[in-house]
Amino acid sequence: MEVRVRYAPSPTGLQHIGGVRTALFNYFFARANGGKFILRVEDTDRERYSDESLQDLYDTLRWLGISWDEGPLVGGPYGPYIQSERFDLYKQYAEQLVRDGKAYNCYCSPERLEQVRLEQQMSKSEVQGYDRHCRNLGESERAALEKQGIRPVIRLKVPTEGKTTFTDVLMGDITRRNRDVSPDPVLLKSDGFPTYHLANVIDDHMMGITHIMRAQEWIPSGPLHILLYEAFGWEPPLYCHLPMVMGKDGQKLSKRHGSTSVRDFRSKGYLPEALMNYVSLVGWSYDGQREFFSKKDLEDLFSLEKINKAPGVFDYKKLDWFNGQYIRQMGDEALTDMLLPYLVDAGFLTLPLSDEAKQKMASLTPVVKERMKVLADVVELSRFLFEEPTYEDVTLFAAKGVELPVAYDALQRAYEVLKKGFADKKETQLIEEELTELAQQLGVKVNAVFMPIRVALTGSTVSLPLFDSIGLLGQDKTGARIENALAILKRGVV
Repeated sequence: MEVRVRYAPSPTGLQHIGGVRTALFNYFFARANGGKFILRVEDTDRERYSDESLQDLYDTLRWLGISWDEGPLVGGPYGPYIQSERFDLYKQYAEQLVRDGKAYNCYCSPERLEQVRLEQQMSKSEVQGYDRHCRNLGESERAALEKQGIRPVIRLKVPTEGKTTFTDVLMGDITRRNRDVSPDPVLLKSDGFPTYHLANVIDDHMMGITHIMRAQEWIPSGPLHILLYEAFGWEPPLYCHLPMVMGKDGQKLSKRHGSTSVRDFRSKGYLPEALMNYVSLVGWSYDGQREFFSKKDLEDLFSLEKINKAPGVFDYKKLDWFNGQYIRQMGDEALTDMLLPYLVDAGFLTLPLSDEAKQKMASLTPVVKERMKVLADVVELSRFLFEEPTYEDVTLFAAKGVELPVAYDALQRAYEVLKKGFADKKETQLIEEELTELAQQLGVKVNAVFMPIRVALTGSTVSLPLFDSIGLLGQDKTGARIENALAILKRGVV
């Protein structure tokens, strides 16, 4: 049997981490088993549908390097792969269920349904939902309602007795009493639009889907889907409900934890390889130890048996660490190309680059490479190269526990040391030793000498390594900034 899996999102919002993990698990499972990965667009929710969301779906999968074997834009033998283009099929199968006595036409008005809901709520009835009013209408009653021009919906006849069981790869057998299943849910709306459940089951069957990997939040729908398969006389696929993606607080991952859309992660400068690697480990583990996997590794090694039952925790700091590791593995030239858009957007550079700007980038990239968590970090890390620092808060010059006059004295004496210049690592080491000796002479920690230099050059207490910053600025600009800082400090000290 050929493995056939699908990712079937609804284009009603941007692709988020949970959805992308589902896509990745399906994709890797297909590749690991020599099967097919199908993309299907479930766009029956026309009120929330947006072209932007559909484009974001395509863009996200392409950015991650995930190609679909069948689906929109590429076609396939079971198309169309967009549900709004398959309405005639859903109508045909829904009417077949009515003819077979497995479903029926319901003529209840919205007002009547609301009244039933309110009465159930007030009486605290054990059964909540549709009261099956139209389930056993006689032929004459249906004919009279048809004459009134009422356009019916089609509802599934859910058995009122017995139980329904389906098997989940991770959770085992899951059983639910039929009386606890949603009472006779709508399959086809009066306007001809299918509900999610009808379209989903028909499409999975018609497209030959063998395994369904979806979020655990869909477990309650499992028995209903099995009842639909039974009503049609079809064999259901094998289910694997994936563990939830949680924040570190144990709650379902949401915007309150931070960015959740892949577009946000992409704009901040996360690399697709890093995001793919990390997200694949949220709820899946190869051996409990190995952390780094290439796309090819995951295509070869992924298996359902190694998916965890427990929810996966999405740790933003861990993702930052992963991304930093992948950044440091990049070649300088390729990384420079990826950093340029951020510096252009910040107004630091303009295209095409001048020879001077190219030289500056060639020097900057290997230095910032060791400090970045995301590509966007390059803006703040390199700001001092493109903008003159301001010293509105002179207390920044003084390290913790150090008085401002001491910081002024340290900067003044350090400047005399730095004036000697350093052209190689050996000279840099000698300068560093002299500055360390200066700290001892002043009776302060080394940071009390380095901090005023750092702030003078960058305007910040956090920056690239000090000597790298000096190298990037050059001797002349370094001297000019220190002199300017000394003048400002002198006014604050005197």
